Amino acid sequence: MKNITDRHQFILEKLKKEGKVNIIDLVEEMGVSGVTIRKDLKSLEDKNLLFRTHGGGSLNNPYAVDRPIYEKEFINSDEKKKIAKAAIELIGQTDSIMIGSGTTVFELARMLHPAKHLTVITPALKVGLELSNRPNVEVLQLGGLIRQNSSSVAGAHAMSVLDDISCSILFLGVDGIDIDFGITISNLSEATLNQKMIETAQTVVVLADSTKFDRRGLGRICSLEQVHYIITDAKVSKNTVKAIEEKDVKVIIV
Repeated sequence: MKNITDRHQFILEKLKKEGKVNIIDLVEEMGVSGVTIRKDLKSLEDKNLLFRTHGGGSLNNPYAVDRPIYEKEFINSDEKKKIAKAAIELIGQTDSIMIGSGTTVFELARMLHPAKHLTVITPALKVGLELSNRPNVEVLQLGGLIRQNSSSVAGAHAMSVLDDISCSILFLGVDGIDIDFGITISNLSEATLNQKMIETAQTVVVLADSTKFDRRGLGRICSLEQVHYIITDAKVSKNTVKAIEEKDVKVIIV
């Protein structure tokens, strides 16, 4: 398929059908070089017909936007509730957990009613307020500079407290999950704090609805190899789940 018009039409039809394309597959299917495919993808992106991604192209913007938390809470709210309910089951007899910032992990806080004493460490103000008068819950609220978009703290003060802490499970909210690039968030200062939180926890659980996959935030938190569980909804692609599980991450679908 040497004609540029035919190639572009083939790529756009495949995108419309599958939502994304892969350079390796396109090379095999169209019988042209990877260099040619990359030029085609750039040309189509310049015409606002697709977004280039690592290794291909997509109809959806692969870069996460730092939206205010009050906007995020209404996106896929039913899926977030299901994800949070599944996360509760992982707590078991644990006596200490850490809950990061974000609307999905906040749903976990809403549902948290432990039968015995549980210490919850969090940088998120909404999580701290939600749990502050909850029976059997003791809250350790991390301090620092409050980010307005996330209603969560970040910076050196919060990180210094974590130097003297160890907890069983970290429940992490994220903005992007990319097979190659890893786990990301759209703010650099929160990414740094999340990295420190991961060092503190024995088990790392990412809570993310299916819209977070194949996307990248500005700040990289960690590689997939540092994550033990990802809990998500049934809309995530089977190929993506398979690729993640090949990195020894347990994917729980709700």
